[in-house]
Amino acid sequence: MANAGIQLLGFSLAFLGFIGSIASTVMVEWKASSYAGDNIITAQALYEGLWKTCASQSTGQIQCKVYDSLLQLPGIVQGTRGLMLSAILLCFIAILVEVVGMRCTTCMGDQPQQKDKVALAGGVIFIFAGLLALVGTCWYGHRIAQDFYDPFTPTNAKYEFGSALYVGWGAAFLILIGGGFLCCNCSSKGSSGKSPRYPPSSAGQTGRDYV
Repeated sequence: MANAGIQLLGFSLAFLGFIGSIASTVMVEWKASSYAGDNIITAQALYEGLWKTCASQSTGQIQCKVYDSLLQLPGIVQGTRGLMLSAILLCFIAILVEVVGMRCTTCMGDQPQQKDKVALAGGVIFIFAGLLALVGTCWYGHRIAQDFYDPFTPTNAKYEFGSALYVGWGAAFLILIGGGFLCCNCSSKGSSGKSPRYPPSSAGQTGRDYV
């Protein structure tokens, strides 16, 4: 039951990370306009995401615009899109694999060894998906920080980290932790199903002739 509980905990964490990755990908607040350094009063806040840009007015009105052309997008946006979508796809595959490999399911119940191997494979896929999500968010965040500290960037063109980045970082760590639990929950060598080897019995020596 302990192993099944660890599997369920790891799967739950990874599944929450999967939901967080989807939410982060569709959110528009990947970077938010910043006016640090100058006392500029503005009635408009700008947000940019992976799919569209939005402008929020002080009156509460929000206007969004989808990117017109895929080929004209910056490489950072295209690359982050690919990494996040790949992470989501791998998470979905890992969920299907774990449904078969987890001990709390009935699939492959008569093959416990193979079931543990399937669960281990699902954990590895989760870890790889978490790394992709972490690379995508860190890459995007590094570009924001690089442009922010660039002295040649105008003050009204500087951006700060948006809420989507924090959601993406948290989701990536949840996926990595969940995948780690699933990978650590492998069967021990002693439970491999093979009968232990003992030294030859000395029963054959009881028939020796005594003088």
